[in-house]
Amino acid sequence: MERIRYHFDDHKKRYGGPKITRLLHQEGYTVTERTVSVYMREMKLRFIVSKPYRVQTTDSKHNHLIAPNTLNQEFKVLKPNTVWVIDITYIPCRGGRLYLASVMDLCTREIVGWRLYNLWETSLVLDALQAAYTAKRPGEGLLHHSDRGSQYTSKEYVDQLETYHMTSSMSRKGNCYNNACIESWHSILKKELFYCNPRFKNPEQAYDAIFQYIEFYYNHKRITARWGIFPPTALLSNSLKNPLRNSLLS
Repeated sequence: MERIRYHFDDHKKRYGGPKITRLLHQEGYTVTERTVSVYMREMKLRFIVSKPYRVQTTDSKHNHLIAPNTLNQEFKVLKPNTVWVIDITYIPCRGGRLYLASVMDLCTREIVGWRLYNLWETSLVLDALQAAYTAKRPGEGLLHHSDRGSQYTSKEYVDQLETYHMTSSMSRKGNCYNNACIESWHSILKKELFYCNPRFKNPEQAYDAIFQYIEFYYNHKRITARWGIFPPTALLSNSLKNPLRNSLLS
């Protein structure tokens, strides 16, 4: 029971029975999800309940050229830095409205670049893309998927994609499930952050909380649904004895 409470507190009430059970199995304990759930109820450990994922729509009323939907909901990517998805979400803040642009590697599910600004404009996604490119330096031909928002179809953004030798892919009109992975991740971020901070007092507090969540918790510690007990960056760690690593890098 002590290890259950430890993992519950260590992940700041974000883990329920299934994920805590996986961690206990990793430590060598033989226990079922049902048993863990019973212990959690006895200790009155209530984890954060996720709200259902809701598809968000994008205002694409513009005359810019639209890239084809090359990704076409093929979310199971086997190589890192070959497919990135990007999206913008609203962050509530008492000090003024904020917008978060995030770039996700569709293979590892790592957030490879992000920016938080108070304006919803092209510079927001441009800077997030630049941060991702600077961090990962992907090879030519990376598939970049987004919705049809005017930020992604602007001349500045299209030119930057060409400079990076990336291929643009865009969701079909009226079908935002084509970018569901990154939109779902934004939903998770809000659920797990706003449980402790229903509304940030100012932009500085919002930035610090998001920085800590992405750079120290999500990328390096939080279990991903796709990879079981591994967080995104652990998949490519040289020190990790992970059977998935060889297949990802081969």
